[in-house]
Amino acid sequence: MAGIDHVVTSGTFSLDGGTWDVDNNVWIVGDDREVVVVDAAHDAEAIATLVGDRRVVAIVCTHAHDDHVNQAPALADRFGAPILLNPAEAPLWEMTWPDRKPDGELADGQIITAGGIELKALVTPGHSPGSTCLYAPELGTVLTGDTLFAGGPGATGRSYSSFDTIIDSIRTTLLPLPGDTTVRTGHGDATTIGTEAPHLEEWITRGH
Repeated sequence: MAGIDHVVTSGTFSLDGGTWDVDNNVWIVGDDREVVVVDAAHDAEAIATLVGDRRVVAIVCTHAHDDHVNQAPALADRFGAPILLNPAEAPLWEMTWPDRKPDGELADGQIITAGGIELKALVTPGHSPGSTCLYAPELGTVLTGDTLFAGGPGATGRSYSSFDTIIDSIRTTLLPLPGDTTVRTGHGDATTIGTEAPHLEEWITRGH
């Protein structure tokens, strides 16, 4: 049965000299034979337990903030799976993993398939330089990482982020998706494109 599983893992996020406690959504997309793991955060054992005996096609990172990648190498090694990341994320990746590079690039329009489900990479910079969402049209779902949340865009107050860029990414890449598309986020509750779309102008006003 093809679909999406997820586990919430807890740990910390550190950048620009600060550290915060965070809960992360780790998404596992595929069927009972093979899966893609999206955003390997904090707890490799919990993620591996959810994967079970399925083949891992790839460990996909929506972006390279440490709370989204801190278990990526451990899981890649455990499952013999490549780590995929947009190359614009290199400065952030290297803060956490200076001695290990991702195994492959994540490019706009790239298709990753697991269990018959196609995930299309949509590069949506702003929260970070190479933030990438994953759209699964047949599941009516987009995995947005930290680009779009229930209630607005991801944070842009730290290094390598831009408010104007994230708004442009949301406007041009995410909001044109069907309104009933479920938005599964990097942290917190899911929402839909149709729920968030009417609020774009107020986010812009609030952001400036």
